[in-house]
Amino acid sequence: MNLRSKLPHVGTTIFTVMSQMAHDYKAINLAQGFPNFPPSAELLTFATNAMQRGLNQYAPMAGYLPLRERIAEKVELLYGRRINADTEITVTPGGTAAIFAAIMAVVHAGDEVIVCEPCYDSYLPTLKLCGAAVKRVQMRFPDYGIDWEVVEKHISPKTRMIVLNTPHNPTGSILRKADTERLAALVRNTDIVVLSDEVYEHITFDGEAHESVLRTPELAERSFVISSFGKTFHVTGWKTGYCVAPAELMREFRKVYQFMNFACFTPAQVAFAEMLEQRAHYLDLPAFYQAKRDFFRHQIQGSRFELLPSHGSYFQLARYNTISDQNDADFAIWLTQKHGVAVIPVSAFYADGTDNHVIRFCFAKTDETLERAAEVLRGV
Repeated sequence: MNLRSKLPHVGTTIFTVMSQMAHDYKAINLAQGFPNFPPSAELLTFATNAMQRGLNQYAPMAGYLPLRERIAEKVELLYGRRINADTEITVTPGGTAAIFAAIMAVVHAGDEVIVCEPCYDSYLPTLKLCGAAVKRVQMRFPDYGIDWEVVEKHISPKTRMIVLNTPHNPTGSILRKADTERLAALVRNTDIVVLSDEVYEHITFDGEAHESVLRTPELAERSFVISSFGKTFHVTGWKTGYCVAPAELMREFRKVYQFMNFACFTPAQVAFAEMLEQRAHYLDLPAFYQAKRDFFRHQIQGSRFELLPSHGSYFQLARYNTISDQNDADFAIWLTQKHGVAVIPVSAFYADGTDNHVIRFCFAKTDETLERAAEVLRGV
């Protein structure tokens, strides 16, 4: 066949590559962002009970209604915005599917979309499939803040969407009130839609509040906001997330989503609805992951890695300039093969491979795993 690829330059993701390498070399996997500890026994019981009660058939396309109602309650509690569970929430098979549906719903061929880099690896291929013209804006190094003056220069009459991520993967940076206020000013009186990837919404540190765009009414009225139960409840393999958007945008979102997946795994939705009734499960999450961040940072003291700030997510960036002058991809391979600790090179999150000699550790691991990894890293 004469097959012409829609994504000719896309290969296997760096996460798959490094996790496979970790397996092949029996390395400690601090690369891919998933916990290696079990979820709450209560969550497993809720899911098992749902299956035993016969809740094994299709849920509504928009999601199990009690779950959407609990999401609406959470949004109002945390961000002060009252949303309609029927018309403004859709449950999806993971955050990535929600991102795909949101982009496909409103971005047309030739539309311009602003993306801040480094960025999660699904954004750019999805925009490519839409035929969008991507305007990439590099975040400031090494604090990874957004330079809003540069963003403003990229806005044109053709701009359809601005894609944001907070807390940020891979850098651990976060948006603050000044950022959302500036964004609101930039999109005011335009037709620009905001896509805000907030899958780590419950993982912020040092007393910092998560600055969701839902806190700012004029942004909430033009935004798709994405979140993930997998990140919140330590079950990334359950692949369940959701999208919040005003009814007009959600109508377009659902037109696309219904032909992607139609409905999510019902027992998981039932279980998450029951978990959300106990607010401590997500309100206590910042302290849980801050303890892991601080433990890892303390354990790695005495190494030659320079740790950058981590304000949110479960990722820690580090420079390795005093160890090697290799590019970050080669250094990540060397560290995995030679020392048995797998990491992610941050250049993989840039379309042009920008390399600041920075690697990403995931600290969503048991203390034992972090301790073993740190012992190795102190000797590098």
